[in-house]
Amino acid sequence: MTDDLPEMRASDAERERIAEVLRDALAEGRLGLEEFQERLDSAYAARTRGELVPLVRDLPQHSSGDGAVSGFEEGSSEPAPSPGRRRRWAERIGGAATSRWGVGVMGGFGRKGQWTVPRVFTALGIMGGGEIDLRDARFEDREVVIRCFALMGGMSVTVPPGLGVEVRGVGVMGGFDTSGSVAGDSDAPRVVITGFTVMGGVGVVKKLPREEKQQLRDERRAQRELERRREEESGERGRRHEIDKPGGTHGGDEGKSL
Repeated sequence: MTDDLPEMRASDAERERIAEVLRDALAEGRLGLEEFQERLDSAYAARTRGELVPLVRDLPQHSSGDGAVSGFEEGSSEPAPSPGRRRRWAERIGGAATSRWGVGVMGGFGRKGQWTVPRVFTALGIMGGGEIDLRDARFEDREVVIRCFALMGGMSVTVPPGLGVEVRGVGVMGGFDTSGSVAGDSDAPRVVITGFTVMGGVGVVKKLPREEKQQLRDERRAQRELERRREEESGERGRRHEIDKPGGTHGGDEGKSL
């Protein structure tokens, strides 16, 4: 690691590369779900390379952190693909929009699950807000725009890893979470979050899709069950060895017999 690494500004591609390392570690059972989410949040919030390195320093094959942070071709803004972690983005592009508006007046609205995001989705919140969840969504086109307008309210946009996001809204006594901007996978849809807020804000949250979370939980559960069985088998072999060896339980009984 070079001396200037800690102070060098991190790129979106480097943050995404670290995120991929963390996802692989979660799938392998090296990180728990809670710790994974904490590190993932820290990765996307990191401003410098020095903040990224500790997030993968204790993971196998990434002990220095340099490979995960600087493993990009010169001039490239996209992270190297992670084996086995390619999402089928092409299957999620196309189809008729299922909702074009979301309105929350002194209340809230939600768009989540399997819905199709239009080319332009408009969200309005007055003393209220809304939750826009894109983890399981389809997209009418490769690039969609989410326009958020909030007065004394707020909105949350939840995106899956790998999705391209650009945040460029304007806020007065509030604001837009520009740290949520990320390049995304090369074949992923691109979401532009824009709009205007007064005494309110728009946040971007990155989370795994529910299906992937459940799959990872199932894999962890199966792994723990396998480890438990191995421990039981190992303990049983150890007990048999103690019984069969000279001076063991059988040996002691034979010595006492006439």
